[in-house]
Amino acid sequence: MKVEIYSDIACPWCYVGKTRFERALAAFPQPVEVVYRPFRLDPSAPERPRPHREVLAAKFGSQAPALDDRLTRVGASEGITFDFDTVLENNSLLAHRLLRFTLEEYGAEAQGRLKGRLMTGHFSEGMDIGDSAQLVESAVAVGLDREAVVAFLEGDALLDETLADLDEAHRLGITAVPTFVFEGQWAVQGGQETSTFLKVLEQIAKETAAAEEPEAVDAADACADGVCEVPADHPAAAK
Repeated sequence: MKVEIYSDIACPWCYVGKTRFERALAAFPQPVEVVYRPFRLDPSAPERPRPHREVLAAKFGSQAPALDDRLTRVGASEGITFDFDTVLENNSLLAHRLLRFTLEEYGAEAQGRLKGRLMTGHFSEGMDIGDSAQLVESAVAVGLDREAVVAFLEGDALLDETLADLDEAHRLGITAVPTFVFEGQWAVQGGQETSTFLKVLEQIAKETAAAEEPEAVDAADACADGVCEVPADHPAAAK
């Protein structure tokens, strides 16, 4: 089975979803190839680090602290530390390029390790995901070759391909992340509970084996606040 996960490094619900989905995979007896596809919640974000608290307050005003507090509690229940006082927001394009490079040169498992390292760095350690030097260190930490990563980040290789991937996500109608696409056909949106992900894996495996259309998974309630969305009036939402 192949699962493509559309997500942004800067999306906290994507971090929660990744953690829960990996727990479901650990309980699922069949092999699953997991590939991460890029998505940017804010394509127009400036390429400079900005304090998370300020960025969120500008978007949500007085509601911002409550949003962070809820995610802090959800994260703690999943073993995730959200340290929003140290989080730096930046344009995530460079990090997505590096993830694309990792997939092509090192494979899906290495890409998954790097995705996790970047999310931990971003949400728990005050990492700037737009800083090349910090991206290099993250890549080396998960087993990538330092010289190869430095050379890649110094150029613009895979930029067009990464932008094309981002456009493809919008063409497919994805406006909120995380979105999990199973076998290129069936999508589940949001940072679902581990038990829900496991049921989806089992159902699709069963139906695929029988060469039948799987029944729809009604996850509306669990997804209600488990996604990060592009605002309806944002230019990206119109693509």
